[in-house]
Amino acid sequence: MQRLVGGILIITATAGAGYIYGTELKRYLGKIQYLRYIACLIKGEIEYTGAPLSEAFSAVAQRVKEPYRIWLERVSVHTERRDESGFSRIWNKCIDRYLKDLNLKTEHSILLKELGTFLGQTDRETFNRSMQLYLNRMDLEIEKLREGLAAKKRISGWLGIMSGIFLVVILI
Repeated sequence: MQRLVGGILIITATAGAGYIYGTELKRYLGKIQYLRYIACLIKGEIEYTGAPLSEAFSAVAQRVKEPYRIWLERVSVHTERRDESGFSRIWNKCIDRYLKDLNLKTEHSILLKELGTFLGQTDRETFNRSMQLYLNRMDLEIEKLREGLAAKKRISGWLGIMSGIFLVVILI
């Protein structure tokens, strides 16, 4: 009886681990989608109000959740003070400092840092085209993540169950 209960507990635990992994994948996709939403807000704020970068970041920061709010507020403050030699450097430092808790993959962190080069452009037409290209790239990344999400969730669930069965067989 104890072996049966132990086996059921092991299978349940490993199946739960697989489920949690799938949930983490879905949460990561949500983070990337929210970063795209923030990029759209920044684009719209600069495009429609014509506000300088620091004011645009402050306005967008009021409409987003934590930790993105703190990140945008700090970018705004550093941009206003012009602590660094260029905007791109300020943008990258603030991403590294304030968004490290998001645990972004390297390629997505680099993609987010590329946005800083587009935001530093002063010509409005070039800015609009660059931002549209950037948003299209974000859409492609999101689509890539979304395509793999269903399969990875299904595989992680089954892998959790199968590893639990494997452990039970070995322990019996």
